[in-house]
Amino acid sequence: MKKNNKFIYSLILGGTILFSSCEKFLEEAPRSGVTLGQYYQSEAQAEANVNSLYRRGAPTRYSSAGSAYLGPTASINSMLTGYFTNSYEGQEVICKYARELTRQGNVSLVSGTMNGVWDGCYQSINIANGAIKHIPSIAMDDTKKNELVAEAKFFRAYNYFYLVKTFGAIPLSVEPYESADNLYLEQTDPAKVYEFIEADLIDAVNKLPSKLFAANGHRITKYVAAMTLANVYLQQGKNAEAAEYAKVVLASPHGMTTNTDLTGNSAYNKLRKTDNLDEVIYAQEFDGAISTSSWWPTYAFNASATAVFTTYSIFERVFGPTDQFLNVYEADDLRIQPNQFFHWHYVNPNDPDKVWSSTTAGVWYFYDEDALLTTGRGTKDWNLYRYPEALLIAAEALANTTGVSDEAAGYLAAVKQRANTTGKSVATIKGELLALSKDSFIEECWKERLREFPLEFKMWDDIVRTKKFPVISNTTKGAITFVNLIGAQNGSGATFKESDLLWPISQDELQRNPQLNQNTGYIQ
Repeated sequence: MKKNNKFIYSLILGGTILFSSCEKFLEEAPRSGVTLGQYYQSEAQAEANVNSLYRRGAPTRYSSAGSAYLGPTASINSMLTGYFTNSYEGQEVICKYARELTRQGNVSLVSGTMNGVWDGCYQSINIANGAIKHIPSIAMDDTKKNELVAEAKFFRAYNYFYLVKTFGAIPLSVEPYESADNLYLEQTDPAKVYEFIEADLIDAVNKLPSKLFAANGHRITKYVAAMTLANVYLQQGKNAEAAEYAKVVLASPHGMTTNTDLTGNSAYNKLRKTDNLDEVIYAQEFDGAISTSSWWPTYAFNASATAVFTTYSIFERVFGPTDQFLNVYEADDLRIQPNQFFHWHYVNPNDPDKVWSSTTAGVWYFYDEDALLTTGRGTKDWNLYRYPEALLIAAEALANTTGVSDEAAGYLAAVKQRANTTGKSVATIKGELLALSKDSFIEECWKERLREFPLEFKMWDDIVRTKKFPVISNTTKGAITFVNLIGAQNGSGATFKESDLLWPISQDELQRNPQLNQNTGYIQ
């Protein structure tokens, strides 16, 4: 898949520090995340260390498809709902224990994954801390200096946001580790961690350029920071602030992708196969020659697809919806039509005798035609934030603060209308929404988030922040009721406990740092 004039900058991956003339994100060259002041003597050194933050830590928890049998770490959170499964969970038992809500007695078997989350995020935080401390002392253009520091603050905040949602109370490190002193920090109350995240993101919003993400060479922009800040505020129930920053994004040059038709040129198919759309606020970049999307294309099918393609040796449905989850959509919703988000039947266009059919849905959103039919190298960027999320945050947050207004209804109606196949206009849908009570309108926002982002691993965050579980009807399409989370049964029949809201801290971290305490409910 051809890229559109991307600036791609060098990676910092580990080892001894080496600098060269690399000017591309995806260009493979060994670097180091060492943050000692001696490695921040020039603009090139500063940029190289900040560049490393783009491809490590929390963003990769959503975008990395490095295993043929296990999807990105963030996908495992959706399995806590019982509405998504991994066909290889007999081997990838962390998926099984998440779906069955039995992690508490299996800490040793999920510990490795959690240790990877912890280490990766804190490595990024340490690099960001070094950049924030030392870049201001470098003789360089002030605008460039301020932008690099703001990017570092964004990534520090983004990694802390992932950590606090995952583990709750965590150590709050604000200085780079440049000696053996103060290696073992105590856990900080989540509220204090969130205050720190907010401050970093506010500074980033104020310092970063007001550009489209793609037009800024895929560097973090004001709107990426504002979108993240709106998400951070929503997660805490700070609705007025969430609405304020969501509307920063809504006033930006970003916008919704439109449907050319309701089949192969729908907005959802454009999102699947096209990079650099204005809808994409923040994405993880992939490239066929340097850094591919790895196993992502194979996740579109189940194991029987090995007979349909010759480009990949393994196919597994590592993240697939249950039939019950698919009832989240009404029958006329475009997103549930074949070859939009999901699919059940595929004919290889190069060889019509090779056919894949399944009674359980595959994920069409992961389908990468060039990779599967020709190259064996996925190139589609992975979208982390899209414009509809800003619309839905603004709609929900405004309803919570000022009630069901014309503005809030308009935002929600825009997302619903794009998925409508019956010809309803935004105005008609908005009129229907304005007739709802405040509580019903807010639940309609929650439903739309379930329908719009099922494949982007946002569902569990919504469940935790609302403390409500969506019970999807087994018989009536589009029927969803929200019940109190604790005590509810998930889609696999397991009952939610208070301890299910957080993951365990890994045993390795508990052994390394005597200041840490394991999360409640987990057996050492």
